[in-house]
Amino acid sequence: MGRMKNDDMQNHKVGGSNYGFSGTRIDRLGATEYTLVDIAADISGSVAAFQDRIEACVLEVLKSCRLSPRADNLLLRITVFNGQMREVHGYKPLSECNPDDYRGQFSAGGMTALFDTGQNVIGAQVQYAKDLVKNDFSVNGIIFIITDGEDTASTLGIPAVKTALVQAKNTEALESLISVLVGVNITDPKMAQYHKDFKDQAGLTQYVAIDDASEKKLAKLAAFV
Repeated sequence: MGRMKNDDMQNHKVGGSNYGFSGTRIDRLGATEYTLVDIAADISGSVAAFQDRIEACVLEVLKSCRLSPRADNLLLRITVFNGQMREVHGYKPLSECNPDDYRGQFSAGGMTALFDTGQNVIGAQVQYAKDLVKNDFSVNGIIFIITDGEDTASTLGIPAVKTALVQAKNTEALESLISVLVGVNITDPKMAQYHKDFKDQAGLTQYVAIDDASEKKLAKLAAFV
C-alpha cells in the first residue's frame, strides 16, 4: 500500500521513536479546534486469513468519523504495521479521506511490532497537538490500535507505551485522549488475555474484542468517535 501524497503535509519527528509522522501544515487549517484520530492496523503474517476483518475495522472507524457531528474538526492519520511501522498518510482533514482508497490495501506478511507502533501513535499525537496548541488550536485525541496477536518484533516494550501515555496525559496540549486496543478474530482465550494485560499494563483506555466482522460487532467502535 503506497503512501497517499499531499503537498500540504509536513514531516515531524517523534522523540524516542525510530519513526516520525506527517501532518497537514498548520497554516492550512481553518477551524479553531480539532480531534486527532489515529488508526494503526496490524498487517503481520498472522492476519493473512482475515485481512477483510482488518479492513472492515478501519472502514467502520472511518464511517463513524464521517457520521460524527464534528466531522469537519477531525484530522485522521493511518498507519500499518508488521515487523516495522509504515505511515499510509499523516494527519489530514477527514474530507480528504476517501474510503475507497483503503479497500483491498491491507496485504499481510511479517512479524508484529505492536509496542513500537503504540509508542509512535501516542507520541505523534502529543507532538502534533503541541504544535497546534502553540498556534492557538484546542486539541483532543483518539487512538485505535487494531491487532490479532502479540508483539514479536518491537525494539521497545510495554513501559515505553505506558510512558508515552503518561506524558500525553500530563501535557496540556491534549484536552482528552482515548486509546482503544481492538482485538480482531480473537478465538484463543490466552490471546484475548494477552491483549487485556497489554491494555492494563500500558494504561490504554479500553480493550474491545471483535471476533467477527459483523456490523453489530464493529458498531462497538462507533461509540468512541
